[in-house]
Amino acid sequence: MVSHQDIVADTDTNQLSNLQELQNPEGDLFLRFFIESGQEFALPAQGIREVLALAPDQITPIPNVSPVLMGVLNLRGQVVWVTDIGQFLGHPKPLDTDCQEISIIAIESQEITVGLAVDKVMDMDWLDADRLSPSLSAPDNMAPFLKGEWVLGDSEQYLRLLDPEAILRSARWAT
Repeated sequence: MVSHQDIVADTDTNQLSNLQELQNPEGDLFLRFFIESGQEFALPAQGIREVLALAPDQITPIPNVSPVLMGVLNLRGQVVWVTDIGQFLGHPKPLDTDCQEISIIAIESQEITVGLAVDKVMDMDWLDADRLSPSLSAPDNMAPFLKGEWVLGDSEQYLRLLDPEAILRSARWAT
């Protein structure tokens, strides 16, 4: 016969086990997202300032700037440049802005903030950076902005890890 104390003790053990998993995850925390072409990417969580969902008219177009720039937005008083990260990485298909909201990932380093407009933000995942392999399948124009990639399952699908520092310091902003 099972007593109330056995049930409480078992529940406490399960909660402790779940809590230990949350406190001691394996790997590092990354934000996963998709660009318009359907490719999946990740960014390290520590370089992300915040994730926004904005109406397209909240991004103000700026004339005579690099074609990779969509415009600027006001992020609590700070002017932030926004780029279609898919086009920045060399994909010809632009982000569909004929929608109610655009997902923007604001990345930041040394007081520089840039908004990356993406097709769909997925979730945060703990991923093992030791399993990251060189990006051998990535196009040449994308390679400078990648730290590597994870192969997803047995397929030809990749989760590519972007280098936020390389994006922020890129000469593509001026062209």
